[in-house]
Amino acid sequence: MEIIPEKDVGTKGVGILGGTFDPIHLGHLRAAEEAGEGLHLEKVYLIPSAQPPHKCNKYVAPFADRLRMTRLAVMNAPRLDVLDLEGKRRGFSYSIQTLKELDAALCSEIYFIVGVDAFLDITTWKEYRSLFDYAHFVVIQRPGFNLNNIYEFTSKIDIKFKRKNASDTILQAPSGKTLILFNTTLMDISSTIIRKKVASKKSIRFLIPDRVRDYIVEKGLYLNFDDPVKSRVDG
Repeated sequence: MEIIPEKDVGTKGVGILGGTFDPIHLGHLRAAEEAGEGLHLEKVYLIPSAQPPHKCNKYVAPFADRLRMTRLAVMNAPRLDVLDLEGKRRGFSYSIQTLKELDAALCSEIYFIVGVDAFLDITTWKEYRSLFDYAHFVVIQRPGFNLNNIYEFTSKIDIKFKRKNASDTILQAPSGKTLILFNTTLMDISSTIIRKKVASKKSIRFLIPDRVRDYIVEKGLYLNFDDPVKSRVDG
C-alpha cells in the first residue's frame, strides 16, 4: 500500500505534478524532470487525479489503469515517484485537499508544478486563494502560451502578488509562498492526441514510454475513445 513519505526534516523541497495522466506521456515526464533538476528538488511526486472535477462529463480511463501507467513511466527515474493519494479519497479530486494532506505529512517545502494553461484557469479551482498557503507554484511553459501572460493575469486576481523587479521571474504571495515562472523543453504532446491515435490504430511510439505503450496495448485502452456511450468518470 502506498503512503505519503514520512516527514523528513532538513530535506530539500519536493515537487508535485498532478494530472489526469490519461495517458501519461513524455511531455509530463520531461517537465517533472527539468523542474526537479532546475529547482534542486529532492523528489518530484506525480499524483494521478482519481476524479478530476474539470472532466466530470468526459470519459476518463479507470484510475487503476492511469495509476499503473504512471508507475510504469517513472521506473528507472530516480528523481520521480508516484503517490496514489487521490485514489483513496471519495468524490472529486481537489488540489486543495491534496496540498493540505501533504502539508500535514511533510516538513519539506512543497512546489506545485503546473502548466501555464492550467494556471490561467486557477480562479475556477476549489478554494484557489488558499492554495498559496500550502505550496509554492512552479508555472511551466506550454506550446501556444506565453509565460509573460502570467504577470497581467496575477494583477487581476484576488491575490496580491509582489514582484521584486521588472526582470524577476518570481512573484510572492501574501503568505510568503512564491510563484516561479520556469521554462522547460517544449514538447507539443497531449494525452488527447495519443488517445485519438490509439483509436485510429496509429503509432504512439516515441510519444510515451515503451512500458506505457505496451500496457495500453495489453489492456486495450482507448480503442473506443470516440464512443459517446462512455461519457463517465471512473473513481
